Amino acid sequence: MIYKPHNYQAFSTQHIIDNPAAGLFLDMGLGKTVSTLTAIDRLINDYFEVSKVLVIAPKNVAENTWDAEIHKWDHLRHLKIAKILGTEAQRKKALLQKADIYIINRENVVWLISHLGGSFPFDMLVIDELSSFKDAKAARFKALRTIRPRINRVVGLTGTPGDIVNIWPQIYLLDQGERLGKNITTYRNTYLNPGKRNGHVIYEYNEKTDDTGFLGDEFYKKEIYEKIGDICISMKAEDYLDLPPRIDRDIEIHLPANVLKQYQDFERQQVLALEDVEHISAVNAAALTGKLWQYANGAVYGEEGSKGPYHEVHNLMLEALEETVEAANGQPMLVFYWYKSDLDRIKRKLKGYNLRELKGPSDIDDWNAGKIEVFLLHPASAGHGLNLQAGGHHSTWFGPLWSLELYLQALKRLDRQGQTVSVINTRLIVKGTIHEDMIDSLNGKNANQDALMTAIKARINKYSLKQNVPW
Repeated sequence: MIYKPHNYQAFSTQHIIDNPAAGLFLDMGLGKTVSTLTAIDRLINDYFEVSKVLVIAPKNVAENTWDAEIHKWDHLRHLKIAKILGTEAQRKKALLQKADIYIINRENVVWLISHLGGSFPFDMLVIDELSSFKDAKAARFKALRTIRPRINRVVGLTGTPGDIVNIWPQIYLLDQGERLGKNITTYRNTYLNPGKRNGHVIYEYNEKTDDTGFLGDEFYKKEIYEKIGDICISMKAEDYLDLPPRIDRDIEIHLPANVLKQYQDFERQQVLALEDVEHISAVNAAALTGKLWQYANGAVYGEEGSKGPYHEVHNLMLEALEETVEAANGQPMLVFYWYKSDLDRIKRKLKGYNLRELKGPSDIDDWNAGKIEVFLLHPASAGHGLNLQAGGHHSTWFGPLWSLELYLQALKRLDRQGQTVSVINTRLIVKGTIHEDMIDSLNGKNANQDALMTAIKARINKYSLKQNVPW
């Protein structure tokens, strides 16, 4: 295919060429990959500044996206790729190949740097999904930090770097601390306030406001964005893309009275079983909401967790899903699930359909070729870089989820540039359950709160009042 870049894509490519440290904070669908590959091609073959490029990406993206983009566009097909994936022997073999671009998944970054020892043969680094390097304590960040001075060019790609609490490690990998400071302590003292602590140990920081509240967090955000603005560009899809409007619809599922009472009894038992509800931790809250989430979806794991057996409590979600697939009348549909139990049950329920689970590149090719009727994806594995818009325009959620970021990223697999019709996005919601809190979170009603903790505290208050327990 002949590449005719949009103005924003040409601008992004030139930004990479002009800046040895370049951040592209571009919304999904704006073509970060092809813009970056075009810059790489020019830096290698026109400017002769680069000879070997290392791309670090999420696993699915490393396996599928970058070489797919190269094969898609005529002007890139001469570029040679080596994938540093698989077993250690396979990774070592890939490193010995002669290529322009070497791709590795982020989980193997520490291994790569350790394996290379004192040498680093790449003169350009591309971090696809820069926000996955937001933790300054993580081994992957520390490993990259040690070799950063040896790299001539670094490009960071992400839809959003997140809030200013987590931005320092990401920018450091671009400019080695030139703009926001050489160490995270200095950055935190300047732009953040300490939050939760245990004695002298601070384990949480918040966006900064002064004692009077006069200087709000927007003041500090603006200062940070101004400091990094020369090397980072940000673009939102709604400002540049003319997509058909997405159609969102919720299908509400009402449990029979006896099943709803069973859910409510289960919820009450789970809440009252907490040993110390006054000081409930995020871990306990997540475990509790997970149980309620499973029950609402129709199957609950036992004490062994997701590695053990599960007990089915209702099949109404499955019936609603089957009706939704039937209503599509043969049109391809993406189905998003969360739990392995949901996947097992969906596969059994829809066994009469041409159904496929995402496992590799051939599945993506078959979906885009119209060979799959129902395509099962987990949001965490379908979040970045998968181009699925050619295969259809229907998506259905087998229950909601807590993460707005994962939700929006998954939606963009269909609702992105190249989509010619309105995406119909369906969410299956069980009324009277934790699903409603999750939908409130996705709809932004708890945008300024921790929605998960808020939901749990509401239930604690509900049942403690009924029991007259002085919590």
